[in-house]
Amino acid sequence: PPPPAPTPEELAKKAEAEALANPPIDYKAPYIQGAKNAMLLGASTMAFGYAAPNPAFSSMFTTFALSNIIGVQAVLGVAHALHSPLMAVTNAISGTTALGGMHLVAHSTSPMVTTLGAMATTLSTVNIVGGFVVSGKMLDMFKRPDDPPEYYSYYGAPAAGTALMYGGMHAAGYQEIDSAAGTLAGVLCIGGIAGLSNQSTARLGNVSGQAGVALGVLSTMGGLHPSMATTASIASMMGVGGAVGYYIGNKVEPTSLPQTVAAFHSLVGLAASGAAIGDYWNAPDPTALDGVHLASIYLATVIGSVTTTGSLVAFGKLDGRLDSAPLQLDAKDQINIGLGAATLGAGAVIMGAPGFGTGISVLGGSLVTSGVLGWHTAASIGGADMPVVITVLNSYSGWALCAEGFMLNQPLLTTVGALIGCSGAALTKIMCDAMNRDILSVISGGFGTKATGGGEAMVFEGEATMTDIDQTVELIKEAKKIIVVPGYGLAVAKAQYPLHDMVDTLTKNGKDVKFAIHPVAGRMPGQLNVLLAEAGVPYDIVEELEEINDDFDDTDLTLVIGANDTVNSAAEDDPNSEIAGMPVLRVWNSEQVIVMKRSMAAGYAGVENPVFLKDNTDMLLGDAKATCDELAQKVNAFFKK
Repeated sequence: PPPPAPTPEELAKKAEAEALANPPIDYKAPYIQGAKNAMLLGASTMAFGYAAPNPAFSSMFTTFALSNIIGVQAVLGVAHALHSPLMAVTNAISGTTALGGMHLVAHSTSPMVTTLGAMATTLSTVNIVGGFVVSGKMLDMFKRPDDPPEYYSYYGAPAAGTALMYGGMHAAGYQEIDSAAGTLAGVLCIGGIAGLSNQSTARLGNVSGQAGVALGVLSTMGGLHPSMATTASIASMMGVGGAVGYYIGNKVEPTSLPQTVAAFHSLVGLAASGAAIGDYWNAPDPTALDGVHLASIYLATVIGSVTTTGSLVAFGKLDGRLDSAPLQLDAKDQINIGLGAATLGAGAVIMGAPGFGTGISVLGGSLVTSGVLGWHTAASIGGADMPVVITVLNSYSGWALCAEGFMLNQPLLTTVGALIGCSGAALTKIMCDAMNRDILSVISGGFGTKATGGGEAMVFEGEATMTDIDQTVELIKEAKKIIVVPGYGLAVAKAQYPLHDMVDTLTKNGKDVKFAIHPVAGRMPGQLNVLLAEAGVPYDIVEELEEINDDFDDTDLTLVIGANDTVNSAAEDDPNSEIAGMPVLRVWNSEQVIVMKRSMAAGYAGVENPVFLKDNTDMLLGDAKATCDELAQKVNAFFKK
């Protein structure tokens, strides 16, 4: 007999299930959202025009808006593999906070202002020189033996020629030459970022950024008209800062890049806050300052302070000087709200243009409350989320620089600040998208992605299969196509050197070997790309998640080294997982997987990894460097027979 016809209830449930599986597409939604965004943009721009106090503000706002647009486009074009050099270059360019310090030293009316100006100038120069040295070292690591020779020293001629032309025209009394030089400096700094779009132009971008900052310093000196004594004083400050930056930049190792960048961020923040307070202190009559000037002083002080303390905490966690676990105070949200309210209240007082005594006290109070807020916020975030913290702080340093540009009416600072602010914001979005997390979730120190459901996470049952070095070597010998997936564990163990030796041997013997890098692997955007480049791995066999994920289907062997959450299949299989919806490398689709870890412990998110229990996965436990050393020795010995 035929099967019974389904009941109305069964039909309704089936229709509901089909609707959930194949929801209708709303083709109007993106257009409606686009129209809302366009309306918001138009209304915001008109509001700024309505509130603009003078033509100078309108001109500066135009510079700010256009710089943001250019900055976003330039940063989004940067190759993923070059995100670490990008942060180093933007870090160096953010050292243009030195220009604010130079203004204070040249126009100082008191020893306190001179001290603040000297501090800002010196610390900023540490950042400039150190940042460019670090970026240059990183970019040189990506060079391949068969790359053609480069002659970037030739660009010294047009740089020197431009400087001489500027000096001659300035001495001849051409009043607008300072502005022209500042514009060219901004263009060169933008070129410094845009050049990182690919490996072939990356080192030219670094040269462009250096020329831009140098011309910015030169044009600022010309515009200040300092005395010979003041010029010598500024030169000595920058000389000391440059020497310190050069020393730090040459000493830092690739594994220490994240904490070094965090430390450099703290210098920029401190310089911005110092320059802002010094500018207020140096005002003949603070009650006569206009609203834009006061707002700029307040914002530079507060953002600089948050950047300083947050960066110091990030440095401590990344360098192992502070516990990487998040600080979990019972009333952390109330503490943040209280500190934020106190900081905003101080801003309201400042905007009232009080007398010097009240103003400097309130400004100092906002410096403290915002600094404590930055410290507490960063301390409440776990060590594995430090890549996002670093990019956020990178963005903050740019916005502090923007505020300084409005404060001093310096378009160059506004342009460069917007460029850096956009860079940090774009990298933050890339990192959050790679974890499918909201930035507020990261900053609040929480777990869970935007797609995490409200139910219980799945329990995966089974037993992991263990393997040893000899069995792994046999699999490597038999495999024709191999993908290596490194994680933070590789960086900690410094296992990239023996790994490169093994991969080099395999490649020379006809094996197809590639590397797969997840955007949030490591403790800084692009850190693993730099580590592999330093060991000599050619960048053209290192691919990003989007490029290589489909290749696992026809891969014979995948070697996972020190990675966990970034290869966790629960992100796709369990809608209630803490990492649900997070883009992951689908290593389980390859024919055989070997996972090298120190232990069977879960990753940072605390989520068990079902990949470890799959039939085609074997666990090779132990120290990553010791394991890679043994593998390299035995693989090399086999192919040398």
